[in-house]
Amino acid sequence: MLIAANIALTIAMFAVFALGSGGIYLWAKRGERQRGLLMLAAAFVILVNVLIWTVPNPT
Repeated sequence: MLIAANIALTIAMFAVFALGSGGIYLWAKRGERQRGLLMLAAAFVILVNVLIWTVPNPT
């Protein structure tokens, strides 16, 4: 079970990098501000989810 969770988190981080770089490219180079911001927002949401799952529990 731990291996599957690690694989899922790895895929999620690849998605964060892909969405982030694609969003910056769309916003800066192609001038498609709305799509670029939506991609950056999706990357941010996935990143926050990964952080929630990886931060140790204080109990």
